[in-house]
Amino acid sequence: MLYAEAEKVIGYVFKDKTLLESALTHSSYANDYLGDSRKGNERLEFLGDAVLDAVMALELFKRFPDRNEGYLTKLRAEIVCEGALGKAASDIGLNEFIRLGRGEENKGGKTRISIVADAAEAVIAAVFLDGGPEAASELVMRLLGRTLEAAAEGMLPADYKTDLQIFCQKHGHQNIVYKITGESGPDHDKSFAAAVLIDGQVFGRGEGHTKKQAQAQAAKAALERLEAESAV
Repeated sequence: MLYAEAEKVIGYVFKDKTLLESALTHSSYANDYLGDSRKGNERLEFLGDAVLDAVMALELFKRFPDRNEGYLTKLRAEIVCEGALGKAASDIGLNEFIRLGRGEENKGGKTRISIVADAAEAVIAAVFLDGGPEAASELVMRLLGRTLEAAAEGMLPADYKTDLQIFCQKHGHQNIVYKITGESGPDHDKSFAAAVLIDGQVFGRGEGHTKKQAQAQAAKAALERLEAESAV
């Protein structure tokens, strides 16, 4: 394994290189080449999942002092979900260093989000064991810092749109439609405006630097309006 290259991607130099090697060893590789699937990264993945949750819980606890437990739990789940973690790890190239068995390699396992996310959790655990909580926290924030910032600004599209859909289903609203109502600015810094129509009526409007962000803000506005109306 090219330890130096992998460490450069991770942003951490291991004292114990075997921890890094284990973290990047999928069970299929361990089964095919090491003769024992238990020599894969699943134990480290188990620990890394807990470390990831703890690091993000602390960050959210500090960032949102006025939010309740339910809100923080939901937000953490959005940030540390398999899709977000797998994409973040792929974006920095961590997936290229995962060791896979012949079958998984042939099936394109290095592009499978679940495999990449599991390896990322294992690497977080390896860094935690090798360098301690602070080093692990730095890696978590390198991977998911942008996702956390988006969450802090209410820009996680799946959050508000899903909440609005659930609310509407519970209260008998049948049809939710998002429309992009405008765009402005140069190509490198565009701004979009969106509206959400519920049963044909505009219930919320929003703006953002992407269409998804604008739709998320429109959903947020609609949800706040509907919740206020239902509380009357």
